[in-house]
Parts: sequence; structure tokens; C-alpha cells
Amino acid sequence: MSVSKEGPARVEGSAVNAAPLRAFVERIERLEEEENAIKDDKADVYGEAKSLGYDKKALKRVVAARRKDPQQRKEEDLIFETYMHALGEDV
Repeated sequence: MSVSKEGPARVEGSAVNAAPLRAFVERIERLEEEENAIKDDKADVYGEAKSLGYDKKALKRVVAARRKDPQQRKEEDLIFETYMHALGEDV
């Protein structure tokens, strides 16, 4: 494989243009940095909520439930309750 900064490189007989490849890689890297920043922000929000007495696991469950279609959530809840009752557990 021959490599140059901006020109095409050869990989098993096919040319790879380095400039657009580099642009894609850099865009992905920037998005990953933004994703990590968002994860840090979410952790801060959960920490703030916890400091005010809210339960982190319950908050995550509420957020996940709100993300779902209401009918899908109802069906999943009904199945969950059915399984718990079959095991003799209180719901």
C-alpha cells in the first residue's frame, strides 16, 4: 500500500482518496467528543437530581419508559406483572 497525505493510496489495487477519508474520520471523532460531553452532562444532571433526593435508577427507568410507545409500554408492563404474579411476587 502506498500512502500520501492527500492523494489516493492503493489498497489491493483500488485507489482510496485520503482527503474525503480524513474528513469522515475527523467528523466521526468530533461527534464522539460531543457524545462524551453529552454523557458527562447527563451524569451531572443525574447527580444533581440525586443530591435533591431523587433515585437515579428510578429516574433512568422513567426516562426509558417515556421513550417508548405508550401501547408498547403497557404491553410490557402487563407481561411483567403477569410473570411476577406467576412467581408469587408482589407488584
